[in-house]
Order: sequence, then C-alpha cells, then structure tokens
Amino acid sequence: MKWNDQGHPFADLIGMRFSDTGHAPGRSECFIDVRPEHLNPHGVVHGGVLFSLADTGMGKALYPSLAEGELCATIEMRIAYHRPVSEGRIVCDSRLVSRGKRIAHLEADLMAGDALVARATCTYSIFVPTRR
Repeated sequence: MKWNDQGHPFADLIGMRFSDTGHAPGRSECFIDVRPEHLNPHGVVHGGVLFSLADTGMGKALYPSLAEGELCATIEMRIAYHRPVSEGRIVCDSRLVSRGKRIAHLEADLMAGDALVARATCTYSIFVPTRR
C-alpha cells in the first residue's frame, strides 16, 4: 500500500500538505499555511497542530521502508516548542534516524522561515496487523 492510497482525512482537516521535493528515502517534508482555526486563545498556533504536523511528517518518512502488509504506529513522541508562530507557513522536515525490524526512531524540525519553531523525536512500532 502506498501512503496516498487511502488519502489522509486528518491532514486534509488541518490543511497539511506534503512537498514533492524528491526527498531521499527516510525523509519527508510537509507544511501548513497558518489559518485562524490553527490559533489558540493567545493568537499563536496551537501546540497540537505542531505536534500533528511532526507526527504525520515522521510517519510519512517511515512509510516507504515498510514491507507489504506492515503498518506503523506512534509509541512515544516528544516535542520541544521553541518559538510561537501566528502567521505564515510552517514546514516540517522529518528524517529516519534508525530502523530495526519492529522499532524505528525519527526526528523532525518545524521551521517558520529560518526560525526553529519546534523539534520532535518519535519512536514508532512496526507490525503486521492480526485479525481477531
């Protein structure tokens, strides 16, 4: 299965798009253009939007390494927020750090122009779903 075979309704909901920049395997780039509905009551992009951007971007970086029938799921994710953003484009550059048979580690940098907005690390489980 390819990443886009089933679409990505949640990414569509928040306006997330993926760049077609010809990234190497184990890399992805996605972005959002900040909209009013992304803002928290303080007028800056909600941390959950940034978290979602990083989690989805890292998943996309991992996805091409999966064998037929394998899926991945987030086990644990950490994010450090460095700078508030209230407008413009936020770009998430994700990269695969290491991948074993059942566990993968990834990192992502979220940027607004040249400014680091957040940095995330994530551990994913790699598995074949079982029917019950």
